[in-house]
Amino acid sequence: MSLQHLGHLIVGVAALAVTLAISSLTVNRLVKRKLKLSVFLLGAYVALHAVLALWKTLRPETDAQLLSFERLAFAAGLINLLVIASINPLRADRVPDRFPTILQDFIVITLLLLVATFVWHDSLLTTSAVSAVVIGFALQDTLGNAFAGLAIQSEKPFNIGHWIKVGDFEGRVTEVTWRATKLRTKSGNFVILPNNLVGKEAITNYSEPAAPTRIDVEVGASYLTGPNVVKAALAEALANSPRALTAPAPDIMLVRFDDSSMAYRVRFWIEDYERDEAARDEVRTAIYYAFARHGIDIPWPIQVQYERNWDEANTVARQSERERLLASVDLFATLDEEQRREIAVATSARVYGDGEAIVREGQPGDSMFVVASGRAAVVLEPDRREVATIDRGGYFGEMSLLTGEPRTATVVARGDTLVLEIDADLFRRLGALNPQAVEQIAVAAVTRRTELDQMRSASAGTVIADAPASFVARMRKFLRF
Repeated sequence: MSLQHLGHLIVGVAALAVTLAISSLTVNRLVKRKLKLSVFLLGAYVALHAVLALWKTLRPETDAQLLSFERLAFAAGLINLLVIASINPLRADRVPDRFPTILQDFIVITLLLLVATFVWHDSLLTTSAVSAVVIGFALQDTLGNAFAGLAIQSEKPFNIGHWIKVGDFEGRVTEVTWRATKLRTKSGNFVILPNNLVGKEAITNYSEPAAPTRIDVEVGASYLTGPNVVKAALAEALANSPRALTAPAPDIMLVRFDDSSMAYRVRFWIEDYERDEAARDEVRTAIYYAFARHGIDIPWPIQVQYERNWDEANTVARQSERERLLASVDLFATLDEEQRREIAVATSARVYGDGEAIVREGQPGDSMFVVASGRAAVVLEPDRREVATIDRGGYFGEMSLLTGEPRTATVVARGDTLVLEIDADLFRRLGALNPQAVEQIAVAAVTRRTELDQMRSASAGTVIADAPASFVARMRKFLRF
């Protein structure tokens, strides 16, 4: 064996050893898979070179063809090794965003063609030109998908993980290969779109240029309710929908005057477009409860005629039930039956859905609430720590009712919850007629407030609370009696 052949053999063995070492040390599964090709090609090169160096009886034509194949095998194996090992991270199992698999394959093939054509002027490539044209026409759809895949990767209209819509299909991009783009739909299925189809269709990317996506919900409201009142109720519904982001800010528009209603469009932003259906459901549910609390009707179709029949017996029964409920509340224990009846008549019933905020910490208020059915939870901001649960017959908000001070905690509904709201105007009238009864309520309220503050601040040190006399003075100033 000549020194030249020995040198070529040593180079081939060294390249094969480096390939095997990188493949065994890397944790990147793509690198391991791609380097199998280099191991095969470099191994073939070493074997063929040994045959050419030791076997001297081959015809010149055969020797030339084997030499041509040997050089191509060595070039392809070495180029594949250099490209794959230099582009991909060897200590991390991921593919670089700028060099996806399809682009890496294209670089390897392009470099091999350049070396074979311009460095060696290889006759094997020349004699295969006609065959390549025939194969190209036979595989024109496959080649079209491949070139479309290259265009997608170079233009970057979307990345892996983005939520996109292509034609009638939408989903999260999970993979882009030579042939197709794979989307995972909301139902959990995979849609495989050929790349030439993706290249022809308009692409909507819901994840760019920023992750939040704006969606909308439409609802009709009665002509009997003013637009500003309806918009305020819709804003309240959005505030009770955790999936609706506060920034960017949502907006509410009156968009149409329909036959039986005024149509409003609520536009709001969500963090992940994949959850758009759940976000719309959440907002629509909150709108229903907000409209019910504010007495806003969502009209029936105008073709339907209906009448509302008031059942007087049921009205009397509801009034009696409210009086019995107030009689069980310790805050009103000092009132006589007539006074409790007056309060029961003036109360307003409010229905809240599960998770909706009945009052929010720090907001102004001049009313209190008694739980008629369901349950409510007292939550402290900003860590949303739940400190108490209020069952039927329980009450909250009495300090705001008597003094007008801001709410000291957030109270949210647990399940569908019906509460009776009592406002400050009622207590002003009651105080003008019977100030002693209102003062007794104030003393009971400040005593309960002191007990609650002591429980909530047990770990924070001494609690300083209002004395009953100073609290009554503040109440008289607020209620003006």
